[in-house]
Amino acid sequence: MEPLAPHAGTRESARNGPGVVGCRWPGAPCWWRAVYSARFVPPTVDRLGAAAVYLSSLFSPAQKPSLSVVPNATSTVATVAPSTPAAVRSQGAPTRSYPAAQPGRETSTTTEISGATPTGTYYGLPDLAVSIDRIGYLATTSAESFVASSTVPHGSRPAIVFTVKNVGTNVSKAWNFTAKIPTQTAYVYTAPTQQVLRPGESIQFTLGFDEANPGAHQTISIHVNPGGTDANAANNDASATLTILGS
Repeated sequence: MEPLAPHAGTRESARNGPGVVGCRWPGAPCWWRAVYSARFVPPTVDRLGAAAVYLSSLFSPAQKPSLSVVPNATSTVATVAPSTPAAVRSQGAPTRSYPAAQPGRETSTTTEISGATPTGTYYGLPDLAVSIDRIGYLATTSAESFVASSTVPHGSRPAIVFTVKNVGTNVSKAWNFTAKIPTQTAYVYTAPTQQVLRPGESIQFTLGFDEANPGAHQTISIHVNPGGTDANAANNDASATLTILGS
């Protein structure tokens, strides 16, 4: 099954209880970097007396294989002097001198292997693994305002950056994740269904929220629901702690 294709200019939103999330998926295909992202947060949120959740996501494809050819840097181009017949040498012919051999110019080429997949033929099972990349807070309501820190200033929105990657050998099914966040009402956010991931593909999420419960060792927990058979359930959970300053 192929990943869902991005659609430029479209916006999706999902409501799970009081949490609100929005996203935009502009397509920009390119190997070795992310190809599309969701970076839309509603300018206003109806809080309904609870927390608002802000989410952005950045998709990265598996690295496309390539073939690099680099010559030996110590290779040289030899200069060969022509031989002088003995009869000429005996007649006192002038002796020629030739410059010393110089290294040849180094060249390097890279050729993409077209039509190849990063893992060849798919087999076995997919394996969605979640890992925490950074903890911190959002300086504004935009997920792009993330600031890495173990302490969240009063009035800021605690946030976490985490990555879900398919480290297995087969294409995943559609999946989602839940986030247990330390709000004043102990809210659990449920994300909308995410696209399938081929082996080596990943999505990095930035998730922030307001109405945080102040205190030390406040825990944010992420659980990935692989939506079917997964090779290793032990890597579907990750968590981190923050200190959230009160007034």
